[in-house]
Amino acid sequence: MKVSDNTFLGIEELIDSLDVPWDMQYNATTHSIFFTEIKGNISELDPETNKRKIIYTIPNVYHHRTLGLLGLAIHPDFKNKPYLYTCYTTKEGKNIFSELLRLRYEKGAIAETKVLLKIEGATGHNGSRLVFGKDDFLYWATGDAHSKTYAQDSTSLNGKILRMTDEGGIPSDNPIKGSYVYAWGFRNMQGLTVTSSGHIITSEHGDAIEDELNWIRPLHNYGWNKIEGYHDLPEEQEYAREHRTTEPIKSWTPVIAPAAVHYPLFNKIPEWKNSLLLGNLKDQSLRVLELDHSQTKVVNERIYLKDYYGRIRAITSDHKGNVYIATSNRDWKPQTNFPVAGDDRILRLSLIDFVPEHYQTAYEEKDLDMKSGKALYQAYCASCHGQDAKGAVGSIPSLRKTEWVKDESKFLDVVLNGLTSEIEVENVKYDQPMPAFNFLKDEEIAEITTYVRTNFGNTYSNISVGKVKDTRIKK
Repeated sequence: MKVSDNTFLGIEELIDSLDVPWDMQYNATTHSIFFTEIKGNISELDPETNKRKIIYTIPNVYHHRTLGLLGLAIHPDFKNKPYLYTCYTTKEGKNIFSELLRLRYEKGAIAETKVLLKIEGATGHNGSRLVFGKDDFLYWATGDAHSKTYAQDSTSLNGKILRMTDEGGIPSDNPIKGSYVYAWGFRNMQGLTVTSSGHIITSEHGDAIEDELNWIRPLHNYGWNKIEGYHDLPEEQEYAREHRTTEPIKSWTPVIAPAAVHYPLFNKIPEWKNSLLLGNLKDQSLRVLELDHSQTKVVNERIYLKDYYGRIRAITSDHKGNVYIATSNRDWKPQTNFPVAGDDRILRLSLIDFVPEHYQTAYEEKDLDMKSGKALYQAYCASCHGQDAKGAVGSIPSLRKTEWVKDESKFLDVVLNGLTSEIEVENVKYDQPMPAFNFLKDEEIAEITTYVRTNFGNTYSNISVGKVKDTRIKK
């Protein structure tokens, strides 16, 4: 992979055929990589021999779509406190929870486990990442559990950054006395890292627009669900003045579905100095976000490996400056052309001292012509429903010759107002929420709905701008 005329990286596959690796952390004490797989396995990988050993399988993981075994952290004093920390979804009867588990590592196996905290979960939006700050406290990024109120409720533990001791206790200097809550106003964070200066940075999925990168500070409110992304609408600005909300340091529309964000402390790639590495799901890329000297602003963005390895969910790096990425192509939302044979895999990116015969270069992002229905579909619909609009049976409904697309009024209502309850399409039930796209202009709604109704084998009539206006008014 070409970074510049002077810098090339070799890409080596360490292991393949994994079952959706979700988080991955390099351990400087054991010089090995620990990683989680969504269905419950925790493994240790030797990056020198590529030997993988499953060290523990969590018995009560509930896996369904995005639910399962998720974030992972390693105690910073692993030599004296050999602990791993992980969070995962459980189900008791009809109730779903997120649990935080501490595991004691001993001679290549897990010798003891202890649940430190249990919070409410949901069928989605469970987060969830873990990291130790420079203060040696553990930070847990939790999702809003699909609630409309939890993120803005400072007494709830959902939609928050939680801060705790390595034993799971509440630190005496937490900003809200007697509470784990450190910061709030989050939808569904998918990345968490600490920079060399100690700044905590998160990546977060937006709804239909404005994925976010946030610099986390105590007692700050990051706006969801009253504000999404930048404070650029009059009603958002009014809410921000009243509630003193904090803007992201970076936002993306159309969304890219950012996952792991990682600050390499032993970076050896000169062009990536003082940068965050961001893995992306929808965008299927590795983004390098250069920070300013204060590490509070993104001053440059480069895109690598676009659509080459598919969805990138986990990133870590070692003391030699090597970067490791893990793909996420066998999960509930496969993308066009993925998965391929051998997915999922862990890859190592390392400096090489020669110019290879073939190499990938940085991707030049182009401004999209968002006037056509096709471009709008690619930007807002294809990541879920697919390039071919076939969806995923049981998770995302097809848009091909279904009553929901054929019925003009029903289709418009769903596009404008979204879905929160269970529906049935072609005798299959779907309970995955869909965001509202009412932020689009009437002309854009008309273009995108007409595109769907006249493609993918559909032969239905166009939807007019007037029909869109009438539907908005009736709502």
